[in-house]
Amino acid sequence: MASQLAQPELASVRRFEAAGFRAWPAANVHYDGTWLTRLTPAHPARRLNSVNPLDPGDVHHLEDRIERAGREFAAVGRTLTFRMSPLSGDAMSVHFDRAGWHWLAESLVMHRPLDDRLIGGAIDQIPMKDVPRFVGAAIKAQGASNILRPALTDILTAIQPEAGLFALEREDDEPLATAICVQDGDLAGLFEIATAEAERGKGYARRIVLSALKWARLRGARIAWLQVEASNERARSLYASLGFTELYRYHYRQPAET
Repeated sequence: MASQLAQPELASVRRFEAAGFRAWPAANVHYDGTWLTRLTPAHPARRLNSVNPLDPGDVHHLEDRIERAGREFAAVGRTLTFRMSPLSGDAMSVHFDRAGWHWLAESLVMHRPLDDRLIGGAIDQIPMKDVPRFVGAAIKAQGASNILRPALTDILTAIQPEAGLFALEREDDEPLATAICVQDGDLAGLFEIATAEAERGKGYARRIVLSALKWARLRGARIAWLQVEASNERARSLYASLGFTELYRYHYRQPAET
C-alpha cells in the first residue's frame, strides 16, 4: 500500500510515472490539483484515458472532483477511469472501495540495470524511421484493428524523448515482432512489445527486446524498465528470465455503475 512505502520508494515511483507519461503521451492533458487527467478520444487504452493521482495527500473535496472528472470523460465518450499507482494513497482506495468501484487490470512496473551482461549478445538493429510502416507492422503483430492506425501514429509522433521503433519481419515483410524503446536520459522504457500470434514461442520477443535495449544502452541509458499486465504470464516469464524485477504495481478503478 502507498502508506507503507518509504519516501525514497515514492520518489522512485514518481520518476518512473513521469517517464511513462512522457513516453506514451495523451492527446489532452490537464491537472486538478495533483491529479493528472489524460484523455485521448481516438484511442481506447486506459492509460491514455485516465485520472492519475500523484500525491497520496491530495484527497480534498473528493466527491466534487470525481464528479467533475466524470463529466470530462463523458464529454468525449469515455468511462471515468482512475489509474491507481502507489502515489494514489490509501485514502482514495478506501473511498472507492466504499463506493463499490470496480478494480480492473492490475499491471506491474519492472526494471533492471542495463548493463553489458544483458545486451552483450544482442543483435545490432537500426530502428525504423518510417512511422506509418512501423504502425502497420505493430497493428498486425498485436492483432489490433486498423481503426487504431491514425491514433497510434499520432502518439508516436508526439513522443518527445528519443523513440526507437523496432520490427522483425519475414522476407515478405510480414511482421514477426515489434517493440518501441523510449530512451529518456538514463532510462530505457519498453512499450508495445508484441509477437505475431503464429510466431509466438520462437524467441522473437527476446531478440527484439535485447536489440532495442542495446540501442538505448549505446545512447546512454543505464536502467531498463517496462509495464506488463499481471495476468500476462508468458510476458512476465520472459521479463523475469531477462532479470527484470517488480518495482511497483498499479491498477484501474471505474464506478460501480459501469
